[in-house]
Amino acid sequence: MKCPKQIRNTCGTSPCFQTTAATLMEVASDPEHLGAEIGFLCILHTWGQTLRRHPHIHCVVPGGGLSPDHTRWISSQRRFFLPVKVLSRVFRDKFLEALQQAHQDKRLHFYGKCAALVEPEAFTAFLKPLSEQDWVVYAKPPFGGAAHVLQYLARYTHRVAISNHRILSVDPSGVTFQWRDYAHNRAQRTMTLSCEKFLHRFLQHVLPKGLPRIRYFGWLANRRRGELLPFCRTLLNQPTRAAQDPEPPQFAKCPCCQGAMLIVEHLTAAQIRFASLEIKHVLDTS
Repeated sequence: MKCPKQIRNTCGTSPCFQTTAATLMEVASDPEHLGAEIGFLCILHTWGQTLRRHPHIHCVVPGGGLSPDHTRWISSQRRFFLPVKVLSRVFRDKFLEALQQAHQDKRLHFYGKCAALVEPEAFTAFLKPLSEQDWVVYAKPPFGGAAHVLQYLARYTHRVAISNHRILSVDPSGVTFQWRDYAHNRAQRTMTLSCEKFLHRFLQHVLPKGLPRIRYFGWLANRRRGELLPFCRTLLNQPTRAAQDPEPPQFAKCPCCQGAMLIVEHLTAAQIRFASLEIKHVLDTS
């Protein structure tokens, strides 16, 4: 459907975070499923390989949670956390309800072919078929372990929509870059866009000022994890952070002022090679 792309929400992506978190906590707290209070983090990702707008949220959730009385840890089944069909239905209902509320509060703006949706009756009619469709929540076990998952998601938290090494050329005719076609076995392909089109796609993924990309919920929420996270470690017989890191990390010293040098970025081999070529080009043309 093309119409939703022309709907703009003045409150950012907060409803998406809120409905995602509410869905996970509601289903997890149900005794028929897990019956526990969970903690998790959500990471906003807005782009696909071709830079088209594709907002979605990744959630990292421990395989269990605290009992309602906070006296024990309840583990999920080894290969099963929460029923995805139930998650899909609950998320659908909560998300559509949030859209309806945003419309009533006049936080939605409509343009082009969707301008008629400003009327409440038209918007309700627009949402009706969406409430009758099956939505999909995708859940999977951590591939390669929890550390690998965090490393994978870090690409979205500390990078922009496209890295320099994917850009093959830039000239007045357009920008050519590489992308992976996941629909065809991750085939490597190239795409050329006009400079204006490339900038349009790229700037869609610049977040509004003050909108955090990462949010924490449940017992991992900022106001609760100081007390509850150590308690969870105790219930799981895991060492505390102090026991895990008995000594502070050693930092290299600046040769000029002798102050501690902090790592601000890790560069891949491809990024270093690309930067070297840029420097060489500047030197050759100067």
